[in-house]
Amino acid sequence: MRFYISDLHFGHENVMKFDKRPFETLAQMHEEMIRRWNSRVDDDDIVYVLGDITWNNETGIEVFSQLKGRKFLILGNHDKPNKALNSLFEWTKEYADVVDGKCHVVLSHYPMICWKRSDYGSVHLYGHVHNGRDFEFVLKNHRTMKEAGIRHECYNVGCMMPYMDYTPRTLAEIREGAAKFGLI
Repeated sequence: MRFYISDLHFGHENVMKFDKRPFETLAQMHEEMIRRWNSRVDDDDIVYVLGDITWNNETGIEVFSQLKGRKFLILGNHDKPNKALNSLFEWTKEYADVVDGKCHVVLSHYPMICWKRSDYGSVHLYGHVHNGRDFEFVLKNHRTMKEAGIRHECYNVGCMMPYMDYTPRTLAEIREGAAKFGLI
């Protein structure tokens, strides 16, 4: 299986308040997010992590060494992995274009207005904007493009999104969850 998630922010104390995360301490957040990840992901599954993985490399190494799956990292603005943290990922890139089933998926930490093959049905997954005012702007742009008849399928895979629930999700789950919450 293939899974996606972004903006984990392990070791980042302020993100709990910023995102209104349902955890009282960093230790509780780490423990619960590790549990949720490992309850969904098997060792041979692929997980694309779309940036902002950790506030510091030591915490990243500690947490990511406990997570199942073959992990691939799209760098975010907070990511500066050292050699040890990088070794926990199959590769580390700024951007990637992958295939999930028959669907081309463009992966970036940052939301884009246009992306490779967007007019031909490719899907764009991103993070960075969390669930605040920046996300509202991205969502408004997405809806405007769709109303104009322009193919525009993109989704915020930030872990704090209600359809992500701090858990890696498949493309089908992301599509269904975003529709359920009216975030498409």
